[in-house]
Amino acid sequence: MPDELELLRRANPVPHDGPYFGDGPLDQRAEWRLDRLPRQPRPTRRVPRSRLLWGLAATGVVLATAFAALVGGPNTQPALAAPRPLTVRADSTPVPLTRLAELAATAADGSPRLRKGTHVQSWSLSMTDGKPPVTLPEERVVRWRADDSHTELVVATDPRRPGRPVLTDEGGDPRVVADGHVLSRATYPPSWSDAPPEAPPPHTPAALRAYLAETVRTDSLDTPRLLDAVGELLDHWTLGARESAALVGVLADAEGLRAVGQVTDRLGRPGQAYVYEGEGGRRMLILDPRTGTVLGLETTFTSDAPEYGVRAGDVMDYNAWMR
Repeated sequence: MPDELELLRRANPVPHDGPYFGDGPLDQRAEWRLDRLPRQPRPTRRVPRSRLLWGLAATGVVLATAFAALVGGPNTQPALAAPRPLTVRADSTPVPLTRLAELAATAADGSPRLRKGTHVQSWSLSMTDGKPPVTLPEERVVRWRADDSHTELVVATDPRRPGRPVLTDEGGDPRVVADGHVLSRATYPPSWSDAPPEAPPPHTPAALRAYLAETVRTDSLDTPRLLDAVGELLDHWTLGARESAALVGVLADAEGLRAVGQVTDRLGRPGQAYVYEGEGGRRMLILDPRTGTVLGLETTFTSDAPEYGVRAGDVMDYNAWMR
């Protein structure tokens, strides 16, 4: 049997300079890689183990149960597994990131402007040993006020109609439309920080790259960490034209992020797709073909995990950001 320490070193679920090291639970990919390691035989009698990936932890169990009740009664089949992965148009021409960076720089006339807060629709997969996976979709709007307080509204979305927004933000006051159920609604007192990602992001590529490295606390901003940092950034800020152009400039220098062609995202928006394949999954970044604005980020499995009922190509998680 291979040495367990060597197996851990190969999997490297928690690198010494990783953004989550010593800071609470493992991130999603680390948790999944760790769980894929060979295990020693266990006694026949043991407490049943239920592990939710993607950092959902115990609250995810409650949410999964509540959500199954929300989208259907006792005679309704709950939505299982994840949305189908996005498909690149076979007849489309990939646009290199360097070219998109040029287009974004030309379009960066200062409008729209940077805004603190986010509006994002997301899907994540809750997986438990021996049971089918369940998609946990939600939509979240975070808005900041002039006194540095902010509100957060989170609703469940119906996986039988994926991609349909269930929030409206007219007048800067998020409200629920008919087909969404409120999961949480909160107002937070004033708070302020001068550290990323709370601090305003800069709008030049060099400065933004340093900002993103600080966001995930690393001196080596490789492509996986860069994509993690992009998600963190967009969960705190709605970028303006200049910041989006700077971000495309940073992405254009990322190793292994290749253009694959045109896709239509889950909100019906046309985009250019860029794919990175590495340990823990295949990540597809979707950018607006004119402005370089990040529209979405999708992660899919690259290998089967039969104990969780998932196969290579299944969607792990997806985020679609909106203004």
